[in-house]
This record gives sequence, C-alpha cells and structure tokens, in this order.
Amino acid sequence: MSRMPKRGSAGITRRGFLIAMTAVGVSFGFPRHLMAAMDPASPDGKVLPSEGDIYEPSLWYSIDTAGKIKVNIMRSEMGQHVGTAIARILADELEALWDDVEIIHVDSDPRWGYMVTGGSWSISQSWPVYRQAGAAGRTALIEAAAKKWGIAAKDCKASNGKIISSKGEMSYGELVTLGLTRQFTEEELKTLPLKPNADLKLVGQQVTSLDIANKTNGKTIFGIDAKVDGMVYANPILPPTRYGSKVVKFDDSAAKAVKGYQQTIILDDASGSVPGWLMVIASSFNAAQKASKLVKVTWDAGKTANVSEADIIAHGKRLLGDQTKGSILDTGNTDTGPVFASAKSTIAEEYITSTVLHAQMEPLNALVFKNQDGIWEVHSGCQWQSLTLPVLATALGEEEANIVIRSYMLGGGFGRRLNGDYTIPAALTSKALGGKPVKMVMMRPQDMLFDSARSASVQQLKMAFDDKKAVTAMEHHATAGWPTQVLAPGFMPKGTNGEPFDPFSIAGADHWYTVGAQKVRAVSNDLAIATFRPGWLRSVGPGWTGWAVESFMDEAAHHAGKDPLQFRLDMLIAEGRNAGSTPVAEGGAARQAAVLKKAAEMIGWGTPQAKDTGLGIASTFGQERDMPTWVSCAVQVHVDKSNGIVNVQKLVIAIDAGIIVDPNGAEAQCQGAALWGLSMALYEGTELLNGQYKDSNFDTYTPLRLGQTPEVIIEFIPSKMPPSGLGEPAVTPVAPAIANAIYQAVGVRLRKIPMKPSELKSALTNA
Repeated sequence: MSRMPKRGSAGITRRGFLIAMTAVGVSFGFPRHLMAAMDPASPDGKVLPSEGDIYEPSLWYSIDTAGKIKVNIMRSEMGQHVGTAIARILADELEALWDDVEIIHVDSDPRWGYMVTGGSWSISQSWPVYRQAGAAGRTALIEAAAKKWGIAAKDCKASNGKIISSKGEMSYGELVTLGLTRQFTEEELKTLPLKPNADLKLVGQQVTSLDIANKTNGKTIFGIDAKVDGMVYANPILPPTRYGSKVVKFDDSAAKAVKGYQQTIILDDASGSVPGWLMVIASSFNAAQKASKLVKVTWDAGKTANVSEADIIAHGKRLLGDQTKGSILDTGNTDTGPVFASAKSTIAEEYITSTVLHAQMEPLNALVFKNQDGIWEVHSGCQWQSLTLPVLATALGEEEANIVIRSYMLGGGFGRRLNGDYTIPAALTSKALGGKPVKMVMMRPQDMLFDSARSASVQQLKMAFDDKKAVTAMEHHATAGWPTQVLAPGFMPKGTNGEPFDPFSIAGADHWYTVGAQKVRAVSNDLAIATFRPGWLRSVGPGWTGWAVESFMDEAAHHAGKDPLQFRLDMLIAEGRNAGSTPVAEGGAARQAAVLKKAAEMIGWGTPQAKDTGLGIASTFGQERDMPTWVSCAVQVHVDKSNGIVNVQKLVIAIDAGIIVDPNGAEAQCQGAALWGLSMALYEGTELLNGQYKDSNFDTYTPLRLGQTPEVIIEFIPSKMPPSGLGEPAVTPVAPAIANAIYQAVGVRLRKIPMKPSELKSALTNA
C-alpha cells in the first residue's frame, strides 16, 4: 500500500524534533495584506505600517511607532486560544501593555521553523522561545533609551510599554522612531536575563483573549470560508475502500443536465493519499453536490473490501500471541520472565478499545490554486504544515519551495488536521485544470468516511505479586494501527530490541509506578494499516493505554486486597527513572501522587455511597515521560441495573501542568478534554464494516450530548515548574475512572470502551 513520503530528516530523534519545532527564522511569511485579512485579532481594513516604521527584535514579533506589538504565531488556532497564551508569554517578558498586543497567524514559509500544533506541545515548547524573544526586545529598548539619555543601561527599567529612568520616560513607539537595528544571535538570546517567575504580570492572570471579539462578531475566517475570484467547486466521490480501489469506469451523462456542471475527473495521485477518487467539478457548491449524485461509478474495490473490526481485533490478538513481534521499550529491567515464574500469585487481563472518529465540527476543506508568480497556494486549516508540504509536493510534482499553506482558523482539529491528506484532492484537481482555483468542501458523511480514525486496539496486561501481595513485575503488550508509522515514520524511535515503535501509540504504558521488573511491548497491527489510514486523535496513545493501565491497577488493588487509592500511592515512588529528569518532569512520581491525593479529596474518597452508586479514581500523565502533565480523575456514577445506563453524576480533575499561563484557557481545555474522555468512555465509537466505517453522520455516531454532561470541577496544583501541555491530558484518566466506579457500584468489570448499556446489562445478568 502507498505511504506518505518521509521528510529528509527521517532519522530525527524526538528531542531533535522538539528542538526543530522551535527553530528560529528571519522574516515574515505572509504578504502584509494577507496577514491583515487572516489575522483573527486585526480589524478589517487596518493599514499596517511600512517596513521602515517597525522594529523586529526577532522574527517572532514587531513593534511599530505607535507602540503596537504584533506577535507572530506559528501554531494553529482551533478554539484553544493559543495565540493569546503565546502572546502573553512574550508581552510579559517584554514588559508590554496587553492593550498594545495583536496576534498574527503566519503561513508555512520554512523560515518559521518546523510547524506543528499537536501533542499539547504549543505552550511548553513556546515558553523558552518567546520569553527569550521578549527579553531581547526589552534589552534593546533599554539600550536605545540609555543611549538617547546618555546614561548607563542599568539605570533604566522597562515597565508597561515604557522605558523609565531619572531622565524621564520614553514609550516603545517613541523608541522605534529612532530607527532601532539591534539584533541578537541565538547564543546571545540564551544568555539574556529573564524576569523571575514571581515577577510575571500577565502569565497566570486573567486577560482578554485576543481572538474572542472577531470569533463572536463573525469576522474570523475559517478554512471553510476561503474564497478567491474565479474559483470552481469540486465534490469528491469516495471509493468503497481507503486503499486499493481503482475506477473501472464512470458515466456522467445524467450529471450533464445539472446547470453549472462542468466535468468529472479521476484523480491520479502520486502521493497515494486518495486512490480511486473522482472529483465532480461545477460552478457552484450546490451544482457539484447535485451532479455528483448522478455520476455512476464502477470500482475494483481491492483487497480490504471485506475487512471488518472483528478481523482487526482478532489479528491483533494473534500478533500479541507471537512474542517475537514488536518493539520492547526501555523501562530499566525488562526481564520479567524469572519474576513471573517465581511469583506467589499473578493476574492477567485484556482490554479493547473501538475505532474512534474525530468528527470535528468544521468538515474537511481546501482551496488550492497556482498564483501569478507560479506558487501553489493552499488555503485551509492545518495542524502540521511541515508534514503536509512534502506530500503536496509529491502529489503535484513540484518543489516544496513552490508551495505555501495559508493557514486559516480551524473549526475543530482534535488531531484530524495533523494529517493534511484532504488538501491533496483539491490540489490535484486544480492541477488538472491548469492551476485554476478549486474549492472542495466535504459533506459530513464524506468527512467521516475519509477520517484518519484512532485505530481499534488490543492490550494484554500481566502483574506478579509476592507472598505479601506486593507487586514484583508487570507486563503490558499493546497493538493497534500506528499513525506515525504511516504518516511520519521518521519520528519512530527504536526499542531495546532494535525494532521501531510509534511513541504516540504506546506512551502511557511506560507509567510512573514502581512495579519491579517491567516489560512494555508495542506491536503494529498491519491489517489495520492496510485497511484505513490510522490517525492521531486527541490524547493519542495515553487515551487508550491509560484506559488499560488504570483499569488494571484497580483490578490489581482488589486482587491484593488493598484500597485502590492507597495501592497506587504505595507504588508512586519518585526514585530512579521515576524521579523525573527533565525540567518539565522534575518531581516525577511524587507529582502524580499529589494530583491523585487531590482528586480523592475533591470527590470525597471513602465516603459511603447510595445503592448502585460508586466512586472511581484513575491517574495518568500526558503525553510523554519527558513532558508529562500529571492528572487524576475521580467520578461518582450511578448504574441503572434495569437498562445498563451509567449516569456520571460528578467528575473532578486534579492537574499539575507546571506554571499555568492562561487560566481561563487552561480550565476550558481541561473541561473539554475531560468531557471528550467521558464521550469516548460511554458513547463515542464506531467500527469497521467491509472496509468502511459503519457510521457516517451524527444520527448514528453519537458523542456526548449536553444533557449527559455531569458537574465538572477542575483544580490545578500550584507549581513553579515550567509549563507542560493542557489540551489533551485530561482526556486520559476519565474512562478508567468510570469503569472503576462502575465496579464499585455494582461489582461488574467492563474491559472494552465504549462501555455500552447493553454490554453492562448483559454482564450484570451473567454476574
């Protein structure tokens, strides 16, 4: 099967990847008129200053003669207010007035460095870069004022958009009129003194989000809004399978009666993103939709037309049964065999997760054309520009330098727009039409059927105990379709046995509990990969590995005859590899223990509950061990035994994400993440049937509804540590906390998500 091509840096390490993400370039990527048009914070028609009227201490921002600070944001905005959070980091260090700050979302010019918005990395990775950039501007402005006044720089200070000394004060705008040219090398940036964290004024405080006004008054431009003069509309006709389908013939004779219909073409895609696709082209969106229903197509469906979810699960179990398969992660001592052989008791359980769709609110779309300078312009919302560009280049037969992605606001991403395959059909259609502007907007069923879903998974866990029921060894074997193997294989490290693994399909299994000998094995499900294109979904690996680990920890606690909370705390020992070595992870298991205790306190752990009501708790970290966000969830649930319906009455989250940059945004993201976790735990999930996802719209794919939403309380642990991620971690402990609460309520253990009422009722009947 075809794969997306690798970037040239196929052997890049994870650390190298994170460094590359924050690489520094030298200038703007958008023409200024496009910046104004697409910036969600800039009023329409604002005249931007000319190049001679601004000072750019670094590529990340500029200051004009009015003292306005325009912060360049390379991260995509999809409702998380990332621009506001990043801008305040810079403005705080710069000592700027918040009212003077604006944000600009930039294009895919390589000078911005490696562009990706995912993994809950944005704030953590931007924190040092934008603080250094702010310090550079503050230093340069102080030096300029000192020179103007003829005094030493140490006798000046920056405060609220001004430089102040015994000689008086000068605003940043006034200083820019002096024609500042001071620049800083990377080495100089690293040595600049930063403000003590205790002196930060904007970080951690409530400020007005810079993108709220235009989002509420309708001025913000999303990808679905993109348009240019002379564009045509193209509606795709999707094949019966994701891979392997070939068009045998098509008949568009009936479509020709539709006013505005122009033609139907078969795409020829060298990138392998859209094999077997046809595009129906018309002068209007409605005409393209209407005509496409009248085109008759015959396909050769390929080898996966009969593959269903049960086949993928069964294949996964066979793969796990072969101990020669997969990659072994480095957990210190992976030699668990002798310990299990001498164990006084053992337990072993299997956990399954169903296929999950992204189902983001804004369906996939793209507008592509070749401009008058011979550059291919791709207008769309995108989470991973640096991954999408080489695929576009392969599809178009062009150099990457001749393609630019104009990034718009995203009406939801959740990881779907990390994979930019949806830009390919619009690009290929434009190429077939000689570079003419082509707009493609998918209808909901097309969006869902073309989704890069989170693969179904199988996990098998084992634990060994001594004669005092203390844990002496643990094994975790997991298999699923690996998105990184398909979409970005260069980002896969190797395990201790030399085999590569997808870190975004196993992170979380390498937990922070001290369990003695520990073996974690990750196995790629090749049948899943052959059938559909697995994708990264909000919370990635920990969203399903955490389900298994924390469900299993609860089962192990009951086997050992211990309280599930105390059982966990006894194993959260901040020593050795679990002490945490990076600045973000410092404190390790002790910080996880702290959030666990806090969540237990918030839910009232140990208090008596009403009949068929129970409390459950779980604790995880997201995403990876070198950038963990410590999070615990506790829930109160009631089970209706007559129908198997679970009512989550209360859900609390305790979280340690280091310094909280944007309190409002942080709470909102954690609330959304927790409810996403609840949705996947009880309601959300599909399955593959004959090579396609069973569900294609919200009449059968049923995420959490408003009336099913419980009381949600979020509390952050005060911290002086550098910030980690917040967009996804709160997803991860919710499902196991609910499963654990169900067991406490009615004594039934469910090991598959979503936990459906029919399955719970059946389990109750058979208990």
